[in-house]
Amino acid sequence: MGNQIRSKTPGATFFFTARLADPRSSLLTDEVDLLRRAMRETVSRYPFSIDDIVVLPAAIHTIWTLPEDDADFSTRWSYLKSRFSRALPPPESRTATEILRKEKGIWQRRFWEHRIRSAHDLMLHRRLIHTAPVEAGLVERPTDWSWTSLHRDLATAHMAHSPARAPKFSEMGLKTAPPEKV
Repeated sequence: MGNQIRSKTPGATFFFTARLADPRSSLLTDEVDLLRRAMRETVSRYPFSIDDIVVLPAAIHTIWTLPEDDADFSTRWSYLKSRFSRALPPPESRTATEILRKEKGIWQRRFWEHRIRSAHDLMLHRRLIHTAPVEAGLVERPTDWSWTSLHRDLATAHMAHSPARAPKFSEMGLKTAPPEKV
């Protein structure tokens, strides 16, 4: 793979996609509690805000905003992937190279990143996150998918006229099993 030039803009907002090595896997939704714990540990150790997120069976799409003086999203992704993977057994399909490098072989080695440059750009990527479960054929409507910040956004909009604080995505207690297909 060629050399990729990563953005070094401190405090920027980024859209990311990270995928599992096995695109047929449902590990991320099967182990969503483990993923949430890994995400909390990552945010605690390397602070950033999660503006939007959707967890699909084998991929995560998310928008993060980094602290004003920080542009190091690669360390955050490495830590997150590591925290998630350590609690799981290695898949049987690991390659000799993965074994040699002492990699679990759960995640694709890289992730995709895009720096958000405008309000329009942000809107497009938020829409991508919200509609990803529909586009993947997992549900008919974005609100039918459990593991998305869309629920937080809708609750926040609903509570705009209420003095109560907006709920955090991690506190929403969304169901942890995929909806049954009809």
